[in-house]
Amino acid sequence: MTHDLLTALRPLLSAEASAEAHAAGAEAGDLEQAVWLRLLEHLATDGPPRDPQGWLRRAVRAEVRRTRRTVRREQPYATDPADDAERGPEQLALTAARHRALREAVHRLPGRCSRLLQALLSPEDLTYREIAGKLGISQGSLGPERSRCLGCLRRLLPPEVAAREVRG
Repeated sequence: MTHDLLTALRPLLSAEASAEAHAAGAEAGDLEQAVWLRLLEHLATDGPPRDPQGWLRRAVRAEVRRTRRTVRREQPYATDPADDAERGPEQLALTAARHRALREAVHRLPGRCSRLLQALLSPEDLTYREIAGKLGISQGSLGPERSRCLGCLRRLLPPEVAAREVRG
């Protein structure tokens, strides 16, 4: 009986929902879904309705009234509440993977380049004077050496880790 009832009511529900949806500010599919849910709940508690077509029309009207009340109460946000600056788990994982690849590439650099870039990337935020003293080189040669080392690093990094912005 339930399958036959659902099959018989489908065209009527589709027509009723299509007729009422626009005036309620809702989608016809949303109304249909809500009424199907009401019908399934009704079937579970009270069994099939005595007058299925009448029950269906009343259920559509009730859902339309509920939807109108909801639409009237909803207020748009003055600003978008989603903060795009906050990173989600996927973005954090991708950033961590890029940082790991960068650190691994820095360790593979030849000669003093590895130590120089490790010092530049240090969380201690060392000055050029401190880096030069730590590496035992002149402060004036840090800039050219840094440029040469960054060129080597770019060649070692995979494209997805390398800087995306224009270099200059």
